[in-house]
Amino acid sequence: MTAQYACEPGKSRGRRYSEEESEFRSCFQRDRDRIIHASAFRRLKHKTQVFIEHEGDYFRTRLTHSIEVGQVARTIAKVLGLDLELTEAVALAHDLGHTPFGHTGEEALNALMQPYGGFDHNAQAIRIVTSLERHYADFDGLNLTWETLEGIAKHNGPVGAPIPYALADYNAAHDLELHTHASAEAQVAALSDDIAYNHHDLHDGLRAELFSTDELAELPIVSDCFSEVDRKHPGLNYYRRRHEALRRFFGILVQDVMAVTRANISDLAPDSPAEIRNAGRMMVQFSPGLWSELKQIRTFLFYRMYRAPDVVEMRAKVTQVINDLFPLFMSDPSLLPKQWRKDVAEVRSSDTQLARIVADYIAGMTDRFALQEHARLTGSDVIASRA
Repeated sequence: MTAQYACEPGKSRGRRYSEEESEFRSCFQRDRDRIIHASAFRRLKHKTQVFIEHEGDYFRTRLTHSIEVGQVARTIAKVLGLDLELTEAVALAHDLGHTPFGHTGEEALNALMQPYGGFDHNAQAIRIVTSLERHYADFDGLNLTWETLEGIAKHNGPVGAPIPYALADYNAAHDLELHTHASAEAQVAALSDDIAYNHHDLHDGLRAELFSTDELAELPIVSDCFSEVDRKHPGLNYYRRRHEALRRFFGILVQDVMAVTRANISDLAPDSPAEIRNAGRMMVQFSPGLWSELKQIRTFLFYRMYRAPDVVEMRAKVTQVINDLFPLFMSDPSLLPKQWRKDVAEVRSSDTQLARIVADYIAGMTDRFALQEHARLTGSDVIASRA
């Protein structure tokens, strides 16, 4: 049963460009489907989560991460009586704006773009779904509903000044009310992102042998999970033991969010989505105790995984790729593909607009394409070389 505070397709604020509605899909389901069929979504399969795409077939990529976020989000949304398709649409779209090489690539591109307004992957996701996906006859972008766009823009909370240009430009034409919180559906997508990466980064770190199972078993929350597995399955195979422990860890995070969110909603007693948006705080949250323990886990991952020597070495190499590509395209836009050169011709007198086109192009690259283009244009294979 749908809750009173859930977003209802029949009450959507609609799309920027009017379209005839589908006879068999809700507007939010249609949004979800358009995101899945978007070029930017497909490219996530070769974009970094933590490990560069070529480093192993079993590590998460941005695509598999997004699918896991969508699965968690649907589970929580169903329990809370929210719209499943809107929740999943925001969950699947939340990382569309990521550069190649994950946060390392974003940091490098943001530094290069400082004279031109910076770079932010959340804002870039809006730029992609409202402009850069150019497949439809009647409009640029995917022409998503207001609710889906709002969720992508502010699933992590209100967007304060300075608003990234990629978001500000669109918001000036189609107000997403950036000063408020997002719908409960979007908030569920945001916390599902946290749940997914807290779980799978531990799993990928083990697979990469950056830390041991014994070290993992000493972490908060996880230690109790291992104890329960050992009690119920003494002598269990090494790989099954850690899988069972991490499966329980995953479940604890989901259950905690559902319990806390139910309590928050009970206290607020909202009768509409607007009351969720104007509550002045996030409704979908971890409990304070679990959040404190998660921060300890994140600290462990930061030093043992995100800043592990091999990972740091690779970060330096891929940062060089971005640092080399950006000035190359800025100084000689003829190096861009034909369809991008057309956009450049329209703004050639503006360095800022040129830089933003170059940033769009680089941000859309997959890991492998960025490496290939860098090797082709510079004659240097940074992956084969020593940092």
